[in-house]
Amino acid sequence: MKSKMLFAAMLLFAGVVHAQVDPTIMTIGGQPVTRSEFEYSYNKNNAEGVIDKKSVDEYVDLFVNYKLKVMAAEAAHLDTLSSFKQEFATYRDQQIRPAMITNADVEAEAWRIYSQAQHRVDSMGGLVKPAHILIGIPQKASQAEQDAAKQRVDSIYNILKKDGDFAELAKKYSSDVASARNGGELPWIEKGQTLKEFDEKIFSMKKGELSKPFLTPAGYHIVILKDKGKFFPYDSLRADILKFIDQRGLRDEIINHRLDSLAKAAGNGKSPDDVLAEKRIEMESKDAGLRNLIREYHDGLLLYEISNREVWDKAAKDEAGIESYFKKHKKRYKWDTPRFKGIAYYTKEASDIKAVKECIKNIPFDKWAEQLRKAFNNDSILRIRVEKGVFKIGDNALVDREVFKKDTVVAEMKGYPYTAVYGEKLKTPKDYNDVRGLVLSDYQEELEKLWLEKLRKKYPVVIVKEVLATVNKHE
Repeated sequence: MKSKMLFAAMLLFAGVVHAQVDPTIMTIGGQPVTRSEFEYSYNKNNAEGVIDKKSVDEYVDLFVNYKLKVMAAEAAHLDTLSSFKQEFATYRDQQIRPAMITNADVEAEAWRIYSQAQHRVDSMGGLVKPAHILIGIPQKASQAEQDAAKQRVDSIYNILKKDGDFAELAKKYSSDVASARNGGELPWIEKGQTLKEFDEKIFSMKKGELSKPFLTPAGYHIVILKDKGKFFPYDSLRADILKFIDQRGLRDEIINHRLDSLAKAAGNGKSPDDVLAEKRIEMESKDAGLRNLIREYHDGLLLYEISNREVWDKAAKDEAGIESYFKKHKKRYKWDTPRFKGIAYYTKEASDIKAVKECIKNIPFDKWAEQLRKAFNNDSILRIRVEKGVFKIGDNALVDREVFKKDTVVAEMKGYPYTAVYGEKLKTPKDYNDVRGLVLSDYQEELEKLWLEKLRKKYPVVIVKEVLATVNKHE
């Protein structure tokens, strides 16, 4: 009985020690947040090179807002969506899978690939390194052209028999430009890599032997066999094989094989996914950085989706809300200088200058682009070029010249010699669409502020100040 009590006490003590190692720095909606999680986020967002660095106290509110949004996403069950599960699982597994194999496993795969290639090549006669002179013959060559090629190759062969310089003759006469630059030398060749006729000849030759001229579909060849031997040694190919493994994604195949093997060895219906999950738990228990990295990605996905639903996309689709916000805060959007709301346009024909104006005269501004496209650019011929918007000085040279009366050079648009502007000059925005980007941004900010106020009421935040004071100040 005493031993059982002692064991229980030891477990309790161990739990206390662990809690002290990574204490709770705050609770949000009753859920604890560890100091290590806060430190990970703080240090990452205030690393060297970050312009707007925050103190620990300043960062608390940003972190709390972040966690509140994540809690809202979980309350909305966004973490149960199949799209979320799939994307998160893919990322999480990418962090764990490489740990399932070692460099030795990759090396073993490299040896396996090498051994297969070595066996194939050596069993077929090994490797040969030829040099050749090619007198090419076109596919539909006349008999006269064929005869001329034969005479030329025979002439070169006769020179070679009299100790002519093979490399120099290849550079001068060979139709194979690539090899000619190297004195006719070709790379090491295994059987089956070249034309059948060429293959048969070079693999029947002895090292140093000079062939008589022979014919292939490419033309006449003269070959000297520079060298022959077995497959290359492993060390000379190792780097290329390892590169091949990475490029072909073979590491994943090695990992999959390892997971399958471990699952079968474990029995009890254990799947490769179960094996990977066990590895993840093991790694996360030992590596707080990894644990926080995975949590960060998990929370980031949820944060994006919930923010889009509650703020970004919601605001962008709320035309009535945007308009109402603009009217309420209209003074905020006054311009320092006038703007031109309209179009700057270029036409092929002088008559289209007036026609454009008549086309959109009584049409709402937001309909101009579609109306002009239908009227002037609805077929393969583009009659006009148009830039539409709310322009300030400096935005458009044509607007600067015609509206703001600036001494500005307007670049000619080839094929569209006639220019004009149409619209109205404004001292202040007439409606929210004139400053839509600014209004939308502010409206989104307002929605986010109201949303966070609700979340703080729903999920009370308690900061453990004693622990907060130890951030980045503990062993």
